Amino acid sequence: MRLLISFAALFFSVVLLQLGSGGVGPLDAISGAALNFTTAQIGILGSAHFVGFFIGCWWAPRLMGEVGHSRAFAAFVAAGTIGILAHMLVIDAYAWAVMRMASGVCIAGCYTIIEAWLQAKVTNETRGRAMGTYRVVDICGSLGAQMMIAVLEPASYVSYNLLALLCCAALFPLTLTKAEPPETPATPRLRPRLAWERSPLAAAGVIVSGVSGAAFRMVGPVYGLEVGLRADQIALFLAAFVVGGALAQYPVGWLADKFDRRSVLIGLSVAGIVACVVTIMFAGAGTVAVFVTAGIFGFATLPIYSVSTAHAHDFASSSERVELSAALMFLYAVGAIASPFLASVVIDGFGPAAMFWMIALAHVFLIVFGIARMQARPSPDERTAYTYEPRTSFWVGRLLGRGRDKERK
Repeated sequence: MRLLISFAALFFSVVLLQLGSGGVGPLDAISGAALNFTTAQIGILGSAHFVGFFIGCWWAPRLMGEVGHSRAFAAFVAAGTIGILAHMLVIDAYAWAVMRMASGVCIAGCYTIIEAWLQAKVTNETRGRAMGTYRVVDICGSLGAQMMIAVLEPASYVSYNLLALLCCAALFPLTLTKAEPPETPATPRLRPRLAWERSPLAAAGVIVSGVSGAAFRMVGPVYGLEVGLRADQIALFLAAFVVGGALAQYPVGWLADKFDRRSVLIGLSVAGIVACVVTIMFAGAGTVAVFVTAGIFGFATLPIYSVSTAHAHDFASSSERVELSAALMFLYAVGAIASPFLASVVIDGFGPAAMFWMIALAHVFLIVFGIARMQARPSPDERTAYTYEPRTSFWVGRLLGRGRDKERK
């Protein structure tokens, strides 16, 4: 309990940050549809978010080292708040893309600071409980952000103003805490080749994870509107995806620790393809069917990132863990940047079902590549324990690295 109280300010900031900045993506999608943006333009908004996210991950450690944790956090929150507030001042898709980059920078920068603070305060004895609580808080905040869409009117100043207020409120818990900010640790080097050198399959897996998750979260609202959902039902559609992914973590983690992780990845991709086909088949079967298939899709695809990272860390040394996590997150961002725009283009050309055919094709590639990699080298004799790895900042590798070594089997 003392541990949770000591981190209460950080966790409260995470929730407010998720409710504010995390709700912009789906609101932008349904607002863009209401304002007659093209599907391609809505896809660009989603891609712009991940461009900003990567910039924030890279810039945050440097800014934090120059001005300190609290000031850097305030600067990133200000960038996100400005990006949200400016939406209804300039009704233009490409101007909104710049604003979404600001929101992406905000989320990445703030998470980098929060996780650096956590890393400095936890010990090996408290790491598991702190990270478990942190994951629950993050998932609940994400779920709350999706659910807010049900009560936010599209293309409304009031809606964007409410999100901006929540984002700005994230300043208070962290900047007013009496806890002493930690020293700034050294910035991890970004070496994308490290991920490929340690595990080509893991590198491919995180890219496919980025393709699946980003397309659904950023362009999924457009798909929902196309198949007949009302704007206020989009919230449940996206929430079902998050809940499905959360429910999958324990059973998939058990499988990933018990069996060859390459087989688990292949199995998840097979399940992902089945989920895509089922989603397409039941698109016209009513609202409940659309929600259920969204949950199935989240169950099959969201754990792929964590299984991929666990497989990569099986081949890494203790000294490489932080840089390997950063490299894997970079590759995830590559897939996430390209995916929303590509999904919007195929929807424009071939209809809403084309987004899931695109995602299914990515999983076909992962299956073929996974089978090839199983022939290329054997499974490692020792493996790290599976752990749900948030895609939040380059710093998450520091939070999980020692835990992986401690739990090697």
